[in-house]
Amino acid sequence: MTRQVRPIVGLMLASAMFCAGGVAVVAAPAPQAHAVSMSEYQAKVSNHAKLKSQLAGVSSDLADTILQLADLNDNQIPAAVEAAESAQQAAEQAQSLAEATTQRLQAAQQDKANLEEQIKQTGSDYDDAKAAVAQLARESFHGSSTSDVLDFVTDSTTADDFVNKMQSQAAVTRSESNAATDAANELNTSMNRKDRLGAIEQKITQLKEQADQQAASAQQAASEASTKQTALQKLRDEGTVKREKLESQKSQLTTQSAKEAADIVAMKSQIDSWNNQYNNSNNAAVNPNNNQQQSRPNNNTNYNPAPAPAPAPAPTPNNNNSGGASGMNYAVPGNCPAGSGYCYGHNTGNTVGGAAYPSRQCTLWAYLRRSQLSLPVGSYMGNGADWANTARGLGYLVNNTPHVGAAMVFARGQSVGGHWTADWQYGHVAVVERVNADGSVLISEGGTGFATFPAWETISNAGAYQYVHY
Repeated sequence: MTRQVRPIVGLMLASAMFCAGGVAVVAAPAPQAHAVSMSEYQAKVSNHAKLKSQLAGVSSDLADTILQLADLNDNQIPAAVEAAESAQQAAEQAQSLAEATTQRLQAAQQDKANLEEQIKQTGSDYDDAKAAVAQLARESFHGSSTSDVLDFVTDSTTADDFVNKMQSQAAVTRSESNAATDAANELNTSMNRKDRLGAIEQKITQLKEQADQQAASAQQAASEASTKQTALQKLRDEGTVKREKLESQKSQLTTQSAKEAADIVAMKSQIDSWNNQYNNSNNAAVNPNNNQQQSRPNNNTNYNPAPAPAPAPAPTPNNNNSGGASGMNYAVPGNCPAGSGYCYGHNTGNTVGGAAYPSRQCTLWAYLRRSQLSLPVGSYMGNGADWANTARGLGYLVNNTPHVGAAMVFARGQSVGGHWTADWQYGHVAVVERVNADGSVLISEGGTGFATFPAWETISNAGAYQYVHY
C-alpha cells in the first residue's frame, strides 16, 4: 500500500508516495480538478474556528494577520500550487504535441523530396510495389534459375506475369516463397508514384495547418502557465510579508495557546518558503537517477535553505532506547558543522554530503534540514525506515520521544493517525519542526508525491515513532 495524502486543511497536495533506498518514488496521475467535499469543507471551518478560539484576547490587527497567513498556508497557496503545476503540465504537453507534429511534417517533406527524385530517375508511372515483390520472389528461391522457378510455380514466363498471379492467389504453400505472397498482398494496395506524390502533398498541407495551430496553442498554454506562476509567487510574497509582520509582533502574545497558534502558522509559511527556494535553486543536491535504491553520488552539491525562525523549546526526551541526552540544549538545534564526519562523540556517516540522495526525496529533505539545524546526519542512511537502525549503529541517540530537529522514522507499513500508511517496503522519514502542547508534532518532509518540497503536516500519535536525535 502506498500513502495517499489529500489536499485537506493545509495538508500537502500529493499522490501515492513512498521512500525507496533513500528515494521517495511516485506514480503521479494526471492533474484533475478537485472538488472540495463536505467533510473537507467542515474540517476547514472547524480548524478556522479552533484557530480563532486560540487567538481570544489578541488584538484584532495581529489576529487578522495570523488568520490571513493561515488561510494563505492552508488554502490559497496550495490551490495556486496545484493550478500552476497543472498549467505547466498542460504547457509541456502542448509543446510536445507541437514538436511531434513538426517532426511528422518534416518527415513528410522528406518523403516528398525522395519520391520526386525517384520520379526524375524512372518516371511517375513506375510500379514500385511490383518491383519490390519481384525482387523478394527472386531472392527467396536461393540459387534457382528465375525462369525455371516461374514456370514451375505459376506457369508464368515473365516476371510481371508472375507478380500479377502472386497477387491474386496463394500460389505456394508455406515455404520461402510465401514471403513474396505476403509482400505482394500488402504492397498491392500501394499507389503509383503520381498518386502517392499527391497524397503526400495533401498530408503536408494538413500537417502544416496542424503545426501552426498547435504552435499557437503551445504558446497560449505557456502564457497561461506563466500567469499562474506569477499569481502563485504573488501569494507567496504576501505570505512572506505577513510572516515577517507576525514575527515582529509575537511579543504581544500573552497566552500559551495564542503563541502556539502563531508559531505553527509561521512555521508552515516558512516551510512553503523553503519549497519556493528549492524550486528556484540551482544548487540542490540532485541526482537524476530515480531508481528504487539509494544511488551513489555524481556530484557533491548541497541545497541550503534560508535559516528558519528559532524553534520553540521541546520536551527533553527520555532516554529509554539508547544513550543519554545530557549536555544537549533541546531549545536550540545542534552545533555540528555542515558535512561533519564526526560529531557528538560518534561517526556521523557523512562522507559525501547530500549528493547520495536523489532530488525531492524524503531522505534528501531529512539530510538537508538536519544539516541546516547543525545536527549530525549521514550520507547513506538507507531507506526511510532504515534511518533509526543505521543511526544506532553509528552511535546516535534514538528513542520514541520527539524534539525539534529529530528525524522522525516511519516503519514499513506503519499506520499514521489512521489516514495513511507508510510504504510496506521502504517506510518514510521526516523532520520534527515543532512539538505542540497537545503532544502532536508538526513535521516537514520530502517526497515526489507531494506538491511541494518540502511539504508539511501535523502528526498526532507522536509516541508511536522512532526519533533520531544526535
